[in-house]
Order: sequence, then structure tokens, then C-alpha cells
Amino acid sequence: MLSTLSLWYQTWLFLSFQLLLFASADTPSGQQQQQQRLNQEDHVHSGKLVELHRNLVKSESITGNENAVGRYLADYLSGHNFTVKKQSVSSSPTGQPAPPAHDVAKAERFNVLAYSGPSPKSRVLVSSHIDTVPPFWPYEVRNSTEIWGRGSVDAKGCVAAQITAVQELLRAGEIRPGDVAFLFVVGEETGGDGMRTANELDLSWEAAIFGEPTDLKLASGHKGNLGFRITAEGKAGHSGYPWLGESANSMLIPALAAIDKLELPSSEKYGNTTINIGRMEGGVAANVIAETASAQVAIRLAAGTADDAKQTVLDAIAQIDKRLQFDFSSGGYGPVYIDSDVEGFDTIVVNYGTDIPNLAGHHKRYLYGPGSILVAHSDHEHLTVDDLLAAVDGYKRLIRAALAR
Repeated sequence: MLSTLSLWYQTWLFLSFQLLLFASADTPSGQQQQQQRLNQEDHVHSGKLVELHRNLVKSESITGNENAVGRYLADYLSGHNFTVKKQSVSSSPTGQPAPPAHDVAKAERFNVLAYSGPSPKSRVLVSSHIDTVPPFWPYEVRNSTEIWGRGSVDAKGCVAAQITAVQELLRAGEIRPGDVAFLFVVGEETGGDGMRTANELDLSWEAAIFGEPTDLKLASGHKGNLGFRITAEGKAGHSGYPWLGESANSMLIPALAAIDKLELPSSEKYGNTTINIGRMEGGVAANVIAETASAQVAIRLAAGTADDAKQTVLDAIAQIDKRLQFDFSSGGYGPVYIDSDVEGFDTIVVNYGTDIPNLAGHHKRYLYGPGSILVAHSDHEHLTVDDLLAAVDGYKRLIRAALAR
């Protein structure tokens, strides 16, 4: 009898244990349930992130035509409980002619300042630009994971990831009003008139996190920049009688050849200074002596100052033709140091310029973003959805680190 009871008891223990294992396998623990909920939220938020990015990229915003994307962004942020202020910027981007009077309303340009709470004062600024280079390339999804289009990388991927990161931190209660503000500017691609105008806001921050494509790495510096236009004024006439005029093209070509061969300083950190003659225009027809000709040049400085490079250019051209005219109104700056003291990031030095030197103040400066600069400004500009998602996490870590100091 005792042996029978003992056998029955052992059988009962075995079955109970198996039922317990079965129940624990089918019923998620509290931790598992929380993780499932977070995964579901991440899925929802990733959908919203891609949707925001899509709407930004679909809105053509070549420098000077940022009005539509600015209005969309302002409406989006105000619709998500941010206080939004529009700051007017000149309708004529740096280095470009003013628009016709009848186009001024359409060309209204403005920066977008947004923040949570009643005051624009905050400890950390999160910023990027909403203008793009020409031409416009439409939004397209390829291979289910790649997002193509003008601005998909430079820099609307940054804008979408930055907004999503701040929204998630607010939703999780990790930040509060007064911690973070957004500043999305126009005109970065042509000299930074948007960011320079933002200095008139008379605000200051402990840290500013700038968005540009860095392959999800933290930039420790970028090259300086000197941009200018060189113009030749000739005399028009019939091309069959060239002695009756003077070709502006013939005046300009030797000057550009000399600029292209200039020897400018290099450095161990930033490499060689590079020169790009990016745009040339002159004359009206093959049978007309060109009356005017001009070119736009960008020099990426690896060492020295913009003033030094400017003087080198002027001295070289003075030996060729003193009649040539220069416009250095877009300004310039030497190589830019950037903070990279947040753990957990690979670092990189980039060759392009940013709005970092255009924002006045004594704040810490970080540069980070999804996508590669190697495809920006091209006809194959694109990034992946995974890049966008990873950038959200990266921006969150940078914001946390900036607020913890």
C-alpha cells in the first residue's frame, strides 16, 4: 500500500512539473511581456519614422525653395505637442540673386525652432538642415530596405531620426521640457544663411548635436571651407570678327586653370586641401563673343585660415588678369574641431563643411547621422531603414550624454 502511494505521489510530481514547464513555455514572464510590448512599440515607431522621412524627402527643397518642407515640418511638430516658432530668413540665399517680386511670397524662407514646454530655452540643441542641393530626385524604395531620393541622406534622414529620438525620450520620461530644443535651418548648402540668422534668436545651449551623414560615427572634425564666385566682363560682338570684342570666356579660362593648380596647405588630421570648380557659365551662343563669364569655386581647407587661402587666390589671379572680379560673400572658415567624447561610438574625420561654425556660442558640438556622404549630392543618394533606426538610438545616446554632464 505504501509503495503504491509512493508511486502515485512520484507520478503526480512528475506530471505537475511537466505542466509547470508547459505553462512557463507558453505564458510569457513579466520581463518577456515587457520586451514584447517594447518590440511592438518599436515596430510602430519605426513605421512612423519611415513615414516622416518619406514625407520630408518627397517635398522638394532645393536651397531657396524650402518653404513647402518648412511648412510641413512646422505643422508636424506642432501637431505632436511641440511649440513651434518660424524665424524668417532672407528670400535670397547666399550667393544667389533675389527672386522676382511676384515670386517672393512663394520663396518665403524660414528656420523652424521647436521645443517642448513654454520656453525656448533648453540645455541641448538638436539641429540639421532642410535644404538640399539640386537637382531633385524623387522618393523611391528599392529592395524593400533602401530609401532613395534627394535629401534622403543629406540631411532629411538626420531630421527624421532626430525628431523620433526626442519623441521617444519624452514618451519614456527620460527628458522633460527645458532639456532639448530643435532647430531646423535653411540655406546650409549655399553658405549657411539660415544658421547665421539663427544667431539672432539670442539663445544659448550647453551642447548642440548637429545632423549630417557620418555613417553612424561620431565626427571629430571637418575641413574648412572657402567658397567664391569669379566673374569676367568682356565685350560682345560677332564671332567672325573677334577683334571687335573681347571674350569673357577667354579671360576666365586661364584664371580657372591657375586656381586649379594652386598649392595649398595640408595636415595630418585632415589630409590635403582640395579645390573644386563646381559651376561655369559664359556667353549666349557659339557665334557671339562672350560678354560675361563666371565660375563658382569651393576650396576644402585642411589647414590654415580662410583669409590665408583667399589671399593666395587673389595673389595668383592678380598675375593673370587684374580685371577679374571676386565675390567671397559666402564667407569661409578653417578646419573645425568637433567634440567626440561620448563612449560607444566609432569616430571619423569628414571632408565636407557644416553649419557648426555658423552657430555662435561656447557649447559642446557633436556631429552624427545616418547614411554615407559618399552618395550624398549624387543621383544614387540613398540609405537603409536600418540606418534610420540605428540613428534614432545614436541620437538618444548623445542627448543622454549631453544632459548627464
